[in-house]
Amino acid sequence: MVQKFPRDRFDSIPHGIERVGAHRAPARRGARWIAFGWAALATVVLAGAGIAAVAVFNDRLNFDDVPAPSASPTPVATVPPTIAPDIPVTVLNGTTTSGLAARASETLTAGGVTVGVASNADASDLQETVVYYASPDLEGAARGVAQLLPGADVRLNEDFAAEGLQIVVVLGADYAEQAAG
Repeated sequence: MVQKFPRDRFDSIPHGIERVGAHRAPARRGARWIAFGWAALATVVLAGAGIAAVAVFNDRLNFDDVPAPSASPTPVATVPPTIAPDIPVTVLNGTTTSGLAARASETLTAGGVTVGVASNADASDLQETVVYYASPDLEGAARGVAQLLPGADVRLNEDFAAEGLQIVVVLGADYAEQAAG
């Protein structure tokens, strides 16, 4: 049965009255996830743009000088080792081992190399033995000297040319260990 209520003043609405108050529609399903998705996308785009800008401004990103990949490394041509008795060699001891430069000088002289000076280096904590040559045309002679000193490396260093030295041997701890053994 349907109940009937008596009519009152709220049942009659005057004509011409506009709506008054806030009337909101119900929220759509998933609206919060859509907002979260847009915020996450904006964050990723802004972070990526910031990282790219920093990389470009710090010269970390360079598309111009990218080398083409090669299948195998290009072999480096080396000058064959030669013994040049007319070029005096300076021998420097870069270790704390006493008399190491004199022993290396004897080895070089026995191999046909002329030793000019045998002395101590400025530093006494060098680890590797290096044969320095002052100009590219002396590379073969430097390699010949390095062959007489096991484990010696050969490097171009034009600073010695200013001092009038052509080939300089700097003995390191690796040579001291081999000479002791």
